[in-house]
Amino acid sequence: MTIKLLLADDHPMVRRGLQVFLATQSDIQLVGEAASGREAIEKAEALQPDIILMDLKMPVLGGIEATRKLKQSHPDIKVIVLTSFSDQDHVIPAIRAGARGYLLKDIEPEELVRAVRRVYQGHVELHSEAAGLLMSMVAEPDSLPVDAPAASGRGLGLLDTLTPREREVLKLIAQGKSNKEIGESLFITEKTVKTHVSHLLDKLGLTDRTQAAILAVKQGMIE
Repeated sequence: MTIKLLLADDHPMVRRGLQVFLATQSDIQLVGEAASGREAIEKAEALQPDIILMDLKMPVLGGIEATRKLKQSHPDIKVIVLTSFSDQDHVIPAIRAGARGYLLKDIEPEELVRAVRRVYQGHVELHSEAAGLLMSMVAEPDSLPVDAPAASGRGLGLLDTLTPREREVLKLIAQGKSNKEIGESLFITEKTVKTHVSHLLDKLGLTDRTQAAILAVKQGMIE
């Protein structure tokens, strides 16, 4: 197994440091570098990496918008945000844009490599501060962004429209399970899981798994 990785950061020193360290990892291949969000999208199209390490503050196109565009055009490419910002204005939009990981640049190199491997395997990796923000969103409705479905009531009361299987899938999403793990838990294929996820998001009027997870927790589906 070799993980193809694209590095997107506008600071040459950061790219150089990561390049040197990643070269020591036999199962990770650095296939390219980008200095802007737009270049990251172009390189992703050409190189088809498995993982993109994405900075947020970059010229031309920022990391959040680049992540959103990549999610639409290349849903199989997993984005891990690697940034210096851990506030709600950065964490929540990045996750809602489709990032599968949110890490800070003070992370230890060995921890970064472990995170890359876990995201490649289908897990979600969040820095403790990012995870804390998500927990606060669930525990304190007033802390949700004003346009979030769980805060505005959008999607509430629609759980009854879900089939029993869709409710099972939603509950597992709220537990942080990947599609592969959900499939293994319910003894169905990953393709079938994706179909259920798409249907339940449509029924609830949501756009991503994070919103679905928040809604499920707020509705008491997770103890």
